[in-house]
Amino acid sequence: MSQPSTQTLAATPQRPPRRLSWNDPGVRAVVYQVLAVAAVGLVIWFLVSNTLHNLAARNIATGFGFLWREAGFAIGESLIDYGPANSYGRAIVVGLVNTLRVALIALVLSTALGILIGIARLSKNWLINRLASIYVEVMRNVPLLIQLFFWYAVITENMPGPRQALNPLPGFFISNRGLKLPALQGNALDWILWGLGLAIVAIIGLHRWGSKRQEATGKVFPLLRAALALVIGLPIIGWLASGASLTLDMPVLKGFNFQGGLTLTPEFAALLAGLTIYTSAFIAEVVRSGIQAVNHGQTEAASSLGLRRGLVLRLVVLPQALRVIIPPMTSQYLNLTKNSSLAVAIGYPDIVSVVNTTLNQTGQAIEGILIIMGAYLTVSLSISIFMNWYNKRIALVER
Repeated sequence: MSQPSTQTLAATPQRPPRRLSWNDPGVRAVVYQVLAVAAVGLVIWFLVSNTLHNLAARNIATGFGFLWREAGFAIGESLIDYGPANSYGRAIVVGLVNTLRVALIALVLSTALGILIGIARLSKNWLINRLASIYVEVMRNVPLLIQLFFWYAVITENMPGPRQALNPLPGFFISNRGLKLPALQGNALDWILWGLGLAIVAIIGLHRWGSKRQEATGKVFPLLRAALALVIGLPIIGWLASGASLTLDMPVLKGFNFQGGLTLTPEFAALLAGLTIYTSAFIAEVVRSGIQAVNHGQTEAASSLGLRRGLVLRLVVLPQALRVIIPPMTSQYLNLTKNSSLAVAIGYPDIVSVVNTTLNQTGQAIEGILIIMGAYLTVSLSISIFMNWYNKRIALVER
């Protein structure tokens, strides 16, 4: 192996040793950053020490030990077992679950409704176009808090009592006590849910396989029919595998109220309606602008191939529009999640309401605010991470 010549080594420029000098921009940058971090740390230390000193002077206990003490208050609705004898920590978990429940359902409903309204705004039918425009302009310009009060008043003040409840469908009752629905009960329910979850996983796998197959062969896989078969078939298989032990619990009027079935309280129904309608108006504008951002030549080219308008929208326009829609849609999802904190105004027991009750009883105001901040920060960051991952996944990859 040949050794490098002496001339080659001599020609290689040697970097002079770096000297610590204030005239060096790199040295100044490091010094400024250290000073900035030190200043921020000093401010945080001052605030924390001053707060602890004031709390100690007023004999107010600090820390999160109160989370294991008995709460002593009831919560109107809960998806998990809870009673006044449980701890404050479990009560806060109940509030967080209630917040996540209404936020997730509202996310799905507002997305579906917003997409429909956004497409309707681009309809060539004058009546549909104008109705969609009026919906968007009215709903997004009325404050959400006012809408919550409106829907809560509609349910509690204008709906009849249980004895005169509206009965639009068998087993469905609407009254000032909320909405009563039939409920499924039995051991087969878990099997059905597992079947539904397996169907969702299978649909995702088929979608990826169908996309690769279409790129390779040009043949379109009938994903919609396969998805319907999986969503219906796998839960039925789970129901049969469990021994078909499933019953339908119908609500029945007994005395002054309904017994049995599933109950949607006025607070939950009003909050869900307000969040869904308000957010869907903003999502509709996001969808409309995303569709209009796609070059009209794409639509003309797809139409020239003989594709129907529905297929043009689903196969050509929307996949390209998603790259424009997803970033602002993320902001709307975050807004919806944070707007759910307005539930305290109509008495829905979300995490803000539960923590407010907790800090009123314990005096742990700072810890309570930190819990609320941490909960919303965690949920919001989770949504952002997922949406950013999806946005990166559908982005165009340049060669």
